[in-house]
Amino acid sequence: MSIESRKADHIRIALEREVSSRITPGFEDVELIHNAVCEVDFNEIDTTVMVMGKRLRMPLIIEALTGGTPEAKRINMGLAEVAESEGIGIGVGSVRAALEDQRLVDTYSIVRDRAPNALVISNIGAAQVAEYGLEYALKAMELVKADSLAIHFNKLQELVMPEGETRFKGYVQHIVELSKRIGEKLCLKETGAGFSGEAAMLAESWGVEWVDVAGAGGTSWYAVEYYRAKERNDEKASMLDEVFWDWGIPTVVSIIESRICAPRLRVIASGGVRTGLDAAKAIVLGASCVGMARPFLIAFSRGGVAEARRLVKSFELALRSTMFLVGARNITELMSVPFIVRGKTAEWLERRGLLEKLAGRMRYKHE
Repeated sequence: MSIESRKADHIRIALEREVSSRITPGFEDVELIHNAVCEVDFNEIDTTVMVMGKRLRMPLIIEALTGGTPEAKRINMGLAEVAESEGIGIGVGSVRAALEDQRLVDTYSIVRDRAPNALVISNIGAAQVAEYGLEYALKAMELVKADSLAIHFNKLQELVMPEGETRFKGYVQHIVELSKRIGEKLCLKETGAGFSGEAAMLAESWGVEWVDVAGAGGTSWYAVEYYRAKERNDEKASMLDEVFWDWGIPTVVSIIESRICAPRLRVIASGGVRTGLDAAKAIVLGASCVGMARPFLIAFSRGGVAEARRLVKSFELALRSTMFLVGARNITELMSVPFIVRGKTAEWLERRGLLEKLAGRMRYKHE
């Protein structure tokens, strides 16, 4: 089956099937402490942040979604307009399809055409970087005229994908060289299974400055590929069934592990982020920015650009309201507000020997 057909399947299944993880990202275990007396004017709250060298009006990225089909072009075009008008970032789906078929280039490049000033993030798989090397990765960035490049690690997805490629070996040397060549414009990205502290430390040792944890608790790409495989009567999917549907590290845990174990890394938090309150909690825990994918796909499918813009406005209102309630006049102050972690998240961190370290690092310094 062609990559173009695969991309069309991804969009269809993500919209028609229930593909959410059956575990939560963990935001319910995080409580921010209300500040009743701090002087703050709601209308003067500043949500701007710097992400990968670009200033965003608020710490939000439309996460990597799609590309490679006519429908993907329409989606990317509309969401790029939203990113440009709202001052947020946007990522594209894996550019591999366009690198293999030039006819598909405009399904990705339309993003830069419609968002000339936005942070645009290109995207290519670690398996492809291992196979084709440094220049292939740089070409993926150039093709989209992107500001930065995400290399995605999707081992779980590839396991059940009918066309799955499970040779995840040989990419380290290329990532090290890329980190030297493009610095903070390089990001390593999971796709729904999260970053552990150990993985974050490895990324940091390679010179990487940004990771997108993409933890468990949002869309399960195992589920998406499981449905694709079942539709094709794929034997591997029948044998694995739903065993790994909820595999992974919850997003909140992944943020904390990454920040404690690799303190120089900057974190984009995605995987089950649904509101500006979730975003505020992620930032308090140490993230610099958050991302959402499927909520934008659903919003755009229901009401086009207008509905996607409404999603951004709702996110912004909840974020600013949270900052007002905790007494944070800007994102830097938000990073330092007190919080409590409890429940399953606290239990996980305690068993990993990280809870005491978190208690001693309630306030993170972001460079």
